[in-house]
Amino acid sequence: MKIGMFTDSYRPYTSGVVRSIETTAGKLTELGHEVYIFAPKYPDYEKEAGVFRFASVPTPTYPDFAIALPFSLYLRSTIKRLNLDVIHVHSPFSMGLLGARTAKRYDLPLVFTYHTMYDQYVHYLPFAQDISRKVVLKLSSNFCNRCDLVITPTEVIRKIVAPNVQTRVEAVPTGIEVDEFDGADRTWLRREYNISPDEKILLHLGRLGKEKNVGFLLQAYNKIRKNHPHTRLVIVGDGPEREGLIEEAKSMDFGEKVLFTGPLSREHVVDSYAGADLFIFASTTETQGLVLGEAKAAGVPSVAVKALGASEMVKDGVDGYLTPLDMDKFTERIEQLLENDELRQAMAERALIEAEHISSTAMAKKLLGVYMETIDDKKRLSAV
Repeated sequence: MKIGMFTDSYRPYTSGVVRSIETTAGKLTELGHEVYIFAPKYPDYEKEAGVFRFASVPTPTYPDFAIALPFSLYLRSTIKRLNLDVIHVHSPFSMGLLGARTAKRYDLPLVFTYHTMYDQYVHYLPFAQDISRKVVLKLSSNFCNRCDLVITPTEVIRKIVAPNVQTRVEAVPTGIEVDEFDGADRTWLRREYNISPDEKILLHLGRLGKEKNVGFLLQAYNKIRKNHPHTRLVIVGDGPEREGLIEEAKSMDFGEKVLFTGPLSREHVVDSYAGADLFIFASTTETQGLVLGEAKAAGVPSVAVKALGASEMVKDGVDGYLTPLDMDKFTERIEQLLENDELRQAMAERALIEAEHISSTAMAKKLLGVYMETIDDKKRLSAV
């Protein structure tokens, strides 16, 4: 099968969406299929076979993110040459709209993954955020209705999206590359940042944006450290809130107890997961919460706020805990696992088992199944 993926973000930019596309495209390729990526250019991007870049401009509120200009003199000839079977878009804007127009022009099935609760991200717009939220919701629903299939990363998001659109909606999570954690260096994080063996590491990993609620984690750790001074909070990632969060941490006088590593290579991201004792997560906007699945694959239990997709990624009381967005309850569960090594280890072992259920191979095969169903449905409708 030949698949064209249109996306508004791709490497070297880092995000959950980019990671999802990388994982899915890589596994589909391993299974013998051809995947072609249509994405924005970035100043320091590297040319890759099968990746077609579009001129782009930086966003005014976050210059590291580029908005593609969805025009190319070579697109038509490229699409004809590739002879695609399906177009899969990963946003309803810019490149997603271009993918939709391309699918219509060549009568190809159009699949859309609803990666993001877009109304939760209007704080990145410089004005009229309340109006923008309503407009974004309407645009998202309208775009779904242009597609032949809408994919959501979790069942809870499917139940939110499906009643508002006429298109078929299927839940297909992004798979986890469980094998890449087999060779992880569990000592790297402590060696690299001089963390002593008697300190327990609380890890958060993700893009440092307002919607990720990392400030809540700083407040939680400020409470936890009073009873558990032999702990460290390690925050891996970059984003528009990074400098503000560093200043907030300084105001709490954490000293070396809170560490912002900045962005890391994929190898050391994996090592960081593997070196942690506990993963903590407070975002309330996730459609899946891919980092929670990756923590499982590393054998690390999580404490997360029970919200949207994250509520499906942690089995409460089995491989971690889910709590309301309540400081006392959140910190109580973290302290419970810090104080009970036997319980934490049991949850770590269960996390490894649960990660296999959403392996990248299993999810790629499920995605191929819904691709084939959509292609067949398209052919039947065209024959009528």
